[in-house]
Amino acid sequence: MNIVECAGLAALHRLDPERAHGLAVRALSMGLVPLPGAVRSPRLETRLAGLSLPNPVGLAAGFDKNAEAAGPLTRAGFGFVEVGAATPRPQPGNPKPRLFRLREDRAVINRFGFNNQGADAVAARLARLDRKVPVGINLGANKDSADRAADFAKVLATIGPHVDFATVNVSSPNTEKLRDLQGKAALSALLAGVLATRDTLARPIPVFLKIAPDLSEAELADVAEVAMTSRIDAVIATNTTLSRDGLRSPHKGETGGLSGAPLFTRSTRVLARLSQLTEGSLPLIGVGGIASAEDARQKILAGASAVQLYSALVYHGLSLAARIARDLDAMLARDGVPNIADLVGQGRDAWLKP
Repeated sequence: MNIVECAGLAALHRLDPERAHGLAVRALSMGLVPLPGAVRSPRLETRLAGLSLPNPVGLAAGFDKNAEAAGPLTRAGFGFVEVGAATPRPQPGNPKPRLFRLREDRAVINRFGFNNQGADAVAARLARLDRKVPVGINLGANKDSADRAADFAKVLATIGPHVDFATVNVSSPNTEKLRDLQGKAALSALLAGVLATRDTLARPIPVFLKIAPDLSEAELADVAEVAMTSRIDAVIATNTTLSRDGLRSPHKGETGGLSGAPLFTRSTRVLARLSQLTEGSLPLIGVGGIASAEDARQKILAGASAVQLYSALVYHGLSLAARIARDLDAMLARDGVPNIADLVGQGRDAWLKP
């Protein structure tokens, strides 16, 4: 991180977190942020559910909810970018304040509640996008919807023609009872509807499922079974957590989903267990607490084919994506590993130990 980025982060951290986030997205959309371009290397090239990625380091959903800076973000060093979540109709989300920095814990708590401008607005921007790496959409449901399962299919029908993949997000803790859709029967029915819609697209795209880190062993086994028997293309593990174990920040009591460094171990263990349950039959994407190349490497060793980050950008800046990708490449070169895929799942057993 250079001196300019350090100064910019320091200035943003003097502002309310949500206002700072909005300014960061605006600066990106206006072309005011220097961008390195996608980091590429034969060692980093990744195949994920039919997608060709220049590197396995992606941007998680939530940073650019309305695809306002999607173009610049594809030139920020990431190997793939996910925007959203988008819902069928615009909605304001939960009352403010709803975003909190936990500096002492290198963490973030948010309770946004799927605030976004709606699927039509997001689709219009993505239709004009000149993307340099694969771009996906995170599918959400309106808070007041009578049929939330149907909402996911509606968003896919609207935005699917303009993206490279879509993620079914039933794991946000900030929309009441949304996580109930992770139950076996409900999840099977929801995915069937989404996949039926995917099959009507002129260009069918991969569909991913994003799960919570707070599932019990039985619930995780059910999710794994549904994932394998449905036709989804990958699982993202994991979303934010409701756990507050070990936090020091005065904001630790705020409601919402916790992300950042405290989530790393919990989410990586869920990832490793999911890899074991699916027996490597389904690509996995590791998310939660990644702030360095070593963190990313551990996710890959636990079973991830690719990773995503977001909260660490709050503390380390946007340049973190390119730094992680370059450092991963250097690690592979140092260890004589031809391609990052050769590491997938090689350290899973270590993460499964009590």
